Amino acid sequence: MDRNEVLLVGRLSAAVEEQSLPSGDTVTKWRIIVRRRRNRRGGTLTDSIPCVTFNPEVAASVRRLKPRDPLEVTGSFRCRIFGPTAAKIFRYEVEVHEAKPLDHPLPASGQKPSTPPPRPLPTLASLAVAT
Repeated sequence: MDRNEVLLVGRLSAAVEEQSLPSGDTVTKWRIIVRRRRNRRGGTLTDSIPCVTFNPEVAASVRRLKPRDPLEVTGSFRCRIFGPTAAKIFRYEVEVHEAKPLDHPLPASGQKPSTPPPRPLPTLASLAVAT
């Protein structure tokens, strides 16, 4: 079964832009900065990934953020093709279906993200009470 699902966690790179389309719809655009692993020289590599949404609720959620604020987005990977036949322009972006600000800051470069403590395993006594 085919799936096109994207989950990104990163930081808003700059202010959100809005564009009115001839159809009357509004497209909201922004970029999310996502860190990759450290390179051989010890530097951190990042990707700046273009994101768009046509959903007014998602747009409102992202507009409330400031540049460098952490967020999580889910959506689908899209390839949009523009221009005349002889000079096609291919643009890749994530069409976002849900965006939420993160309440906690992302770890600094080189630090591992904190993970919640593991849940305790059930004991025999707790299992006996539950049955």
